[in-house]
Amino acid sequence: MRSIGEQATIPGQEPSGSSVDAILTEVSSWVGELRCASMGRLVQSHVSLSHMHVLWLLQHQGSMTMSRLADLLDVSLSNATGIIDRMEEKGLIERVRVPDDRRLVLVRPGNAGLQALTQSETTKRERLRAVLGHLTAAERPVVLTAIRSLRRALSAEVESDPPHLHHFADATH
Repeated sequence: MRSIGEQATIPGQEPSGSSVDAILTEVSSWVGELRCASMGRLVQSHVSLSHMHVLWLLQHQGSMTMSRLADLLDVSLSNATGIIDRMEEKGLIERVRVPDDRRLVLVRPGNAGLQALTQSETTKRERLRAVLGHLTAAERPVVLTAIRSLRRALSAEVESDPPHLHHFADATH
């Protein structure tokens, strides 16, 4: 049911700028709140935002070389090495040699890093569950339909950008 003044959106037609801006404002706000909530617990566990960034990259892209990681972080190889050294000391990541080419070393999440990723997702999920608990029974299906529409749109956008691979796009959290 549309509210008064709300325009119907026709598939393939560009939505009005004001509704897009309103959606962006709302989504940015709650994504930021979820990020802060999940990071608060991690900081108490001595996991920094930069360490989480590396872990999210590794989760998203898979194991990678130091040079690739430095490129994605947009830092020098020596800076990336320093970050990874500190993370390795905490068990957040581990370096593994490739069996076929022992000169090649890959970085992947370690046990503590996997725990940090899980803790971050669990905190966000708990917060979202609490938020959804404030919705009425009638509002929940409307929100679910809207989120599914957003996911379809996101998938279409990602498919139009082939260099950006999403290895974990279908993983449930």
